[in-house]
Amino acid sequence: MKHFISKYVFIILGPLAAGLIWLFTDLDSTNPRVTLMAGLAIWMSVWWFTEAVHLAVTALIPFLLMPILGIADTKSVAQQYTDSIIFLFIGGFMLAFAIEKWHLHKRIAIRILSVVGTKPHHILLGVMLSAYIISNWISNTATTMMLFGAVMALINETDEFILGEKSKGRFAAAILLGLAFAATIGGMATPVGTPPNMYFFKAYKEAFPNLNDLNFLKWASIGFPLSGLFLFSTFLVLRFYYLQKKVTITQLDKHHFKNTYTRLGKWTYEEKWIALIFISCMLLWFTRSDIVFESFTFKGWNHLFANPKLVDDASVAILAALLLFLIPSKQHQGEALLEWDDAKKIRYDIILMFGSGFALAYGFDVSGLSDWLAQCLKSLKGIHIIFIISGICLIVTIISEFASNIASIQLAIPVMIALQKDLNLPPLLLMIPATFAASLGFMLPVATAANTIVFGTKRIDMKDMFKVGLILDVIGIVLITIFCYLYLS
Repeated sequence: MKHFISKYVFIILGPLAAGLIWLFTDLDSTNPRVTLMAGLAIWMSVWWFTEAVHLAVTALIPFLLMPILGIADTKSVAQQYTDSIIFLFIGGFMLAFAIEKWHLHKRIAIRILSVVGTKPHHILLGVMLSAYIISNWISNTATTMMLFGAVMALINETDEFILGEKSKGRFAAAILLGLAFAATIGGMATPVGTPPNMYFFKAYKEAFPNLNDLNFLKWASIGFPLSGLFLFSTFLVLRFYYLQKKVTITQLDKHHFKNTYTRLGKWTYEEKWIALIFISCMLLWFTRSDIVFESFTFKGWNHLFANPKLVDDASVAILAALLLFLIPSKQHQGEALLEWDDAKKIRYDIILMFGSGFALAYGFDVSGLSDWLAQCLKSLKGIHIIFIISGICLIVTIISEFASNIASIQLAIPVMIALQKDLNLPPLLLMIPATFAASLGFMLPVATAANTIVFGTKRIDMKDMFKVGLILDVIGIVLITIFCYLYLS
């Protein structure tokens, strides 16, 4: 009953906060749409942060209210919900479903574990590397879900070799948090690794169509070293907190995982095809646009078309998905590698979230709210850029602990665009740190779906997660600030 009452308190609080802004404030006397859009954004923020209703329900607000409030017409708002980046997300999920269906993820994970050995910290490193590598290309949620079964089986298999219930609990918590955190960190490395990255790419190209300083390789040149160092730091924190002189695995044969991998047998026909499509997809993403070196420029394959801008990364993802539906399976006669029944698990709520973010950013622009925010942030002039970057990271990180990472970046990016115009700084210097920081939700189970999945096992103590997560948030803010300052300023 208490939960029911508190839920409806927050449901009412959203429109109430918006109504108070509309009635008692006037942000711009020459343009009432600024105040209207601000109230709408506050309404969505309250529902996002409190999760009073499902995130997908909140995502419908711009489509309904922006035309009613006179901010934009219905057709223009609807177009934001069908952007090409949404198809990039759909294609990526299709690929994830195929990898999961034919157990390619288990082969990759066990292969890594067979190399790293049987010591507790070696197993932790193996799990984290598995999650990190896969989540470079697939969302942290999909990665965690794909590896979750294998990791739980690993924990159950090693339980009998660990002395003491406390030690078993520490080991399980370390492995599960390692899985979730590594999946989140891995998404930082590439533009397609996590929804905030994809959202940022779309928002940046819309806001700065004349700039050609952002492509897959540009992001990866920052994302891989940053995320790699962050992954190693996270491993050290988890090892020190959970495993240092506290957990010992006895009588586990060093060849255990090698034998497990051997029992998987040879690569199946289906696994080979999916691996080929997966690798081809990565190569096509990397080489679509021009790659500029000091002495020469590698021409991207998009120049094969009359207008290179007509083809983007979403085209590659949908091509991969289409091939999965067309290539026949040998094990399941009469079926393809992927059937539509397999694809029914697609996260339509996330797709709606994407669309609402684009609509929100569009509303910030057409209403004039972005320009109004720029005027409010003039006080940052004169402050050293490294403090501006760290401040941005801190604010976005705090938001991402209470809201989803996509919701966090949807709120942050319009403000970054407005701030850039006023401070006359390179757009990437503000927007990339904010995007990275949106993935720094490590303290709370609700911060990311990956955290929620592993916390649901009831093998992780809330206070421990909070302590470890706080340390990682601080490390993340420092690393992002340093890397972005060195690479982008």
